[in-house]
Amino acid sequence: MNPSVTDFILSLLNIVFLDLILAGDNAIVIGLAARNLQGSSQKKAILLGTGGAVVLRIIATILVVWLLKVPWLLLFGGLLLIMIAYRLLTGGNTEDTDIQAGGTLWSAVRTIIVADAAMGLDNVIAIAGAAKHNITLVVLGLLISVPIVVWGSTLFIKLINRYSWIIYIGSAVLGFTAASMITSEKRIAPFFEQQPLLHYLFIALVIAGILTAGLWQRHRAQGRIPHSGNSTR
Repeated sequence: MNPSVTDFILSLLNIVFLDLILAGDNAIVIGLAARNLQGSSQKKAILLGTGGAVVLRIIATILVVWLLKVPWLLLFGGLLLIMIAYRLLTGGNTEDTDIQAGGTLWSAVRTIIVADAAMGLDNVIAIAGAAKHNITLVVLGLLISVPIVVWGSTLFIKLINRYSWIIYIGSAVLGFTAASMITSEKRIAPFFEQQPLLHYLFIALVIAGILTAGLWQRHRAQGRIPHSGNSTR
């Protein structure tokens, strides 16, 4: 197989995986917004709302892909993605899940689109970084992954809850994407190109740092690690 074709397929699979990992909250929003509708109206609300959300997300991601060509924004995007990966691993989602259910078809559609737009920053940044300025990858990735989220959201959420290691893989992939974005920043890329060992070492350190910090925080939240301020003499 042509190496360029292989790279394209691997990048597409990476984008689809990132979309699925980050789509848990969005799947919940879809269900909450349409929960008061019945039968065909509920299905229409899900399809129309998701369709509108996909169009907005494609536009937003294309804009971010363009913006990431501005000096230092790749570095900023990579650092932001590291924070998102850490939040994903620790479960520290700050989104408001108290979504008002729509009483009519169009109010439910509007709720889905607005909520998805408000909650989609992590997806947009991650996909823009993974796409490496390839708009075709952005569009294909969303077209493949969003239907999976819509029709299989409940199953996918159950899989994540049952197999916690999926979240760790997702955080590692986000870490890899973030590190790749940082090392691709035009102002510092020549340094990493001249030092390939440091390039791979930096990526490994970012991934290890995210996983270590996330595991430490999870153990601390579960009471396995005492808070330093609570020690007794």
